[in-house]
Amino acid sequence: MPERRPGLGLRDYLEFALLDLAQMKLRTFLTAFGVAVGVGALVAMVGFGKGMQKNVTESFTKLDLFNSVTVLPEGSGIFRFGGDPDDRPLPEKGKEGPKRTLLDDAAIAVMETWPGVASVFPEIRFPAIVRFRGREEFRLVQVVPAKAAASSFVSLEAGRTFRSDDEEGLILTASFLRGMGIRDPSSVVGEAVEIRSLAFDFAAFNPMEIGAYLAGRKLPLRSSTHVFTIAGVAATSGFGGPTPLQSDVTLPSGAAARIEKLPFTNIWDLFRVGEGGLGFSAVNIRASSPAAVDDIQRRARDLGFATFALIDQFNQVKTSFLYMDMMLAAVGMVAIFVAALGIINTMVMSVLERYGEIGIMKAVGAANRDVRRIFFFESGAIGFLGGVGGLGLGWAVSGVINRVVNYFAGRQGIPPLDYFSFPLWLCGGAIVFAIAVSLAAGIYPAHRAAKVDPAVALRHE
Repeated sequence: MPERRPGLGLRDYLEFALLDLAQMKLRTFLTAFGVAVGVGALVAMVGFGKGMQKNVTESFTKLDLFNSVTVLPEGSGIFRFGGDPDDRPLPEKGKEGPKRTLLDDAAIAVMETWPGVASVFPEIRFPAIVRFRGREEFRLVQVVPAKAAASSFVSLEAGRTFRSDDEEGLILTASFLRGMGIRDPSSVVGEAVEIRSLAFDFAAFNPMEIGAYLAGRKLPLRSSTHVFTIAGVAATSGFGGPTPLQSDVTLPSGAAARIEKLPFTNIWDLFRVGEGGLGFSAVNIRASSPAAVDDIQRRARDLGFATFALIDQFNQVKTSFLYMDMMLAAVGMVAIFVAALGIINTMVMSVLERYGEIGIMKAVGAANRDVRRIFFFESGAIGFLGGVGGLGLGWAVSGVINRVVNYFAGRQGIPPLDYFSFPLWLCGGAIVFAIAVSLAAGIYPAHRAAKVDPAVALRHE
């Protein structure tokens, strides 16, 4: 029975691989740098997708938007939030749908009694001219109860929220001030703002002048001016729909009730007219927890209203982020594939240059598996160096991009954000992936090296 020759150990393979790579420093550096570029691109792109997802999720959680339900008149929710009318469920044949009811104060009183409801307030806006520091701007002024304005849904940059519904104060947004060239929100707190509104003047209505009214002349309207003090400046929110502050100017409900104003903001509101009046365009409900949202929506639909909740849409948002991550990863994979070709080229050239060396190794007793493993270790070492370098490169480039974007965004008054996120699984996975790709790229060169005939190699040498 032939004597079994001891094989090389892990340390021997690693030593051989590192010595061989050290003999061709420039080629090793260029190949590892190619891997680093591919891994850096992959890490930066996936990190960007994860960063955007993290920002959106944290913003929704911070603002407690998962507890929000918007109730709308039947039929308006689909178009208000960009839905597809074809997705609207049709009533069963022979069965009438729920009776259409008016979204008014009586409906709000019913909603306030539902289990899990923390607060309810209608979406009220009216057109007005806002005069501040000698400038006039046309704005839709929003009415929000003091309780809702003081909730976690509203983020202030300066000042405070309303102390009561009857306070003669208002809240402006930072974007409104930036439009007027004011960069310091705290500098305007306590200043006076004039609100000039329009209302119907039925005392001036003359049936004999109906033709002039229809032609847009001599409309029976009167204006009134009210002065309010700036209580606070709100940060501009990037989300619409259920956020309380959707206008640049916000008044408390009690103070707004004392203003004569038009009961609608545009002509489309008139199509909501039903039995008993115009009703509200929307009502915002704050649930005590996300678990109560489904029950609140069910009760609202039973009354004949349409509903919208961000918690229902968030799964679609997460799916969109998944597709974005896949697309960004696919772009990064192109760079990884190019780097893999570079590894194959480097290792094949190494086999050709060390043809005689491989023959000598096999002549003195090295098995095919030993030669194959040495080349595998060389490929893996290149992948490890490229993975670590790519991780650092991706982090550095992302940091530069993040600072540049925040610099220009800051000039527009947008608060800084971390647009990139590098979780531990991404950092560790990038290095492991680089090594795996490098080992895959080294299969052919290692197999070719293992098939070298020592007699032919020595004769060639």
